[in-house]
Amino acid sequence: MVFKSLQNIESAFKAIRWTMLAVVAACTLIAIYAVSSAHQMVAREREKIYVLDKGKSLILALSQDLQQNRPVEARDHVRMFHECFFTLSPDNEAINQNLRRALFLSDKSVYRYYTDLAESGYYKQLMSTNTRQYVFIDSMACDFESYPYSVVTYARQVIVRPSTTTIRHLVTTCELSNAVRSDNNPHGFIIERFNVKNNEDISTQRRR
Repeated sequence: MVFKSLQNIESAFKAIRWTMLAVVAACTLIAIYAVSSAHQMVAREREKIYVLDKGKSLILALSQDLQQNRPVEARDHVRMFHECFFTLSPDNEAINQNLRRALFLSDKSVYRYYTDLAESGYYKQLMSTNTRQYVFIDSMACDFESYPYSVVTYARQVIVRPSTTTIRHLVTTCELSNAVRSDNNPHGFIIERFNVKNNEDISTQRRR
């Protein structure tokens, strides 16, 4: 009887040991699964960018989509710059505001072009003659195969004076380099090596 009892006790210990091993193995597998799932979830969250649009709408975009949209952002950056730099009204505050926005999107090559115009009295003449100036982008030729990206912009300038309206060709070249995004530079590009290649008159018509 004693021997049989010892056998029963030994069998019970074996059962308990195997049960404990099974529990430890199950806990280990659960822990590994939990850590792996958490790691994957964190990785997925890092791929997401949240953009708050004026505090009203929340737009979710994936990082790879952002990279795919880079050419679109580049064109819009160049368009925004031209509209800010070349759209002018006979108001000193409005001129300064537009030029300030344009200079945030560009480097010293644009600043040099601006100072040349300012020193020649271009902006003062706009105000003294009550002249308005607009720009309309016709097309852009962008090379995204090499960095920095080169861009050629084809546009028209419309210059409205009290007595005449003049239309001019506007062809510019520049290079785009990546920069830090900010409120003043939402696309994260900087315009470099800016140059005006053509700015000839197309036509002038008298206003009625």
